[in-house]
Amino acid sequence: MPARPPVAAAALLLALGATAGCFGGSAPARTGGTPDPVPPAPPVVTGDVRPVDRAAVRDGGTLRWAVDAVPPTLNVFQPAATAESALLAHALYPALFRPDAHGEWTPDPDYLAAAESTPPGQLPQVVTYHLNPRALWSDGTPLSAADLIAQRAALSGLDAAYPAARPAGYAAVDSIVQGADPHEVRVTFRQPCGEWQALFGPLYPAAETATAIAFGRPLPGGTAHPTAGPFLVDGYDPVGGKATLVRNPFWWGDPAKADRIEFLAVPAERRTEELARGRLDLAPLTAAVEHAGADTAEALRRAAALPGVTLHRAAGAGLAQLTLNAARDPLTDPVLRRALARAVDRRHAADAALTPFGLPAAPLGHHLLAGDQPGYRDDADALGGADPGRMLDTAGWKRPAAGATRARGGRELALTLLVPAGSATLRRAADAVAADLGAAGAAVRVTEAPADAFLRDHLATGDFDLALFSWPAGPAPAGEQRPVYAKPRPGPDGAPVAGRNYARAGTEEIDRLFDRAAAEPDPPARRSLLQEADVRIWQLGHSVPLFQRPEALAVRAGVIGPAVRGLARPRLQDLGWSAL
Repeated sequence: MPARPPVAAAALLLALGATAGCFGGSAPARTGGTPDPVPPAPPVVTGDVRPVDRAAVRDGGTLRWAVDAVPPTLNVFQPAATAESALLAHALYPALFRPDAHGEWTPDPDYLAAAESTPPGQLPQVVTYHLNPRALWSDGTPLSAADLIAQRAALSGLDAAYPAARPAGYAAVDSIVQGADPHEVRVTFRQPCGEWQALFGPLYPAAETATAIAFGRPLPGGTAHPTAGPFLVDGYDPVGGKATLVRNPFWWGDPAKADRIEFLAVPAERRTEELARGRLDLAPLTAAVEHAGADTAEALRRAAALPGVTLHRAAGAGLAQLTLNAARDPLTDPVLRRALARAVDRRHAADAALTPFGLPAAPLGHHLLAGDQPGYRDDADALGGADPGRMLDTAGWKRPAAGATRARGGRELALTLLVPAGSATLRRAADAVAADLGAAGAAVRVTEAPADAFLRDHLATGDFDLALFSWPAGPAPAGEQRPVYAKPRPGPDGAPVAGRNYARAGTEEIDRLFDRAAAEPDPPARRSLLQEADVRIWQLGHSVPLFQRPEALAVRAGVIGPAVRGLARPRLQDLGWSAL
């Protein structure tokens, strides 16, 4: 799926789904200049997904699900796609592989009988897919090589006419052909692709991707737009704010438990009221409590106290980090960036952000992986153990008197820290970070930017010193995360183009490590390369991982299956009402 922008809205997660990759009240202020050491913490469990016993879910009924908006498109590769586009696409379109709660890929037997890649080191790499012979589009056409061929052509970047956000991986494909029978597909890569399981999910019918005009349509569903999932589209009204999915009578897999799922556009601030009135069965509440300011904990208590409602809360897949703008003086100095990174007490920020949610104050120590993804470890030791005050002295920023702001050459070390407006969680964390940096001698002023301007007017243009926001973690980190840390390259005018690397700091070595990781077919070896890349990112003073963003979800009593899913994708056919 397309590479995702940073979180910069009220809910602070403008994720478009997983990217395919081959080449993706505040805690008290500290008074000392050295951050408290961060002891080892138990792994963060991303989400609270539990196995669903389908026997405990009765057949029938309607689920009413609050969303921010009915998406303008169901094609997650279009630039206009939203998180809701991905949510609905999971119920309507195939994905040959699915990530589990830890971001590990597993084949989806509804669409894929088997898949294998040539052994590591054997070139060219060839992946052979054995499609489920029962898998059909809603117009009766079987899934086939034609669908994979058309999607690769649309997303490879070879034809600029396609209005696509182009995920990595498809450009590495050299050819796709039918194999020994209509259900076998052979994909040959021109260069090795270690994260090949991330491709073709979701998969769209060839009729919808074979031409740029067809690809650009919004895919609202219905007979004119074939789907292949446990649900069909029965109504789709982005203006009216309602999309209705109904059970697919031709579905060959486990039948959907619910008769209907109604996705209703409900503003965050109205969701607890609609829950109290019995008008919603599932309602994400993160944004609602975000806007409660210092009263986040009280807002959660009120939500948990609603009659007949269960509140789920857990660490999500958003990785909150402090980004340092290396293109802005005085942060152009890597010694200063490392000193500031060393001065940040990550547990202080995590405590400020997560304690009001009733979650453990677990600090994040990796730029690329969530706490329970395989290969995660805290790499902050890459900064070294030096006192940040001495590091700042080395960088030439001296303290004229105890407690005073440091200065160099008559200039004070005064910085701004930008956060998106409307996020109490990020504001609390930013205040904690500002206190830590202040204790080390940097005068940091926290400022807020409107959510719609945070990315457009500040991150993208470089108009900030420090910024605190979240990147979504995903199951294909080598491809998904590379653009975030790629060394800026000169544009047509010779000036560096940052792309999604808003810190504007990068090295050829980090780029090579990402490229090697994306091409590495052996998972342990790929994780080792990602570890090395993370260490180099720490040493660059690019950014400071802080914590995983909390998420909250309200669920009507009797509804089985919903959860804060983290890296996993929901099996909407398993959701429904209790049979008891």
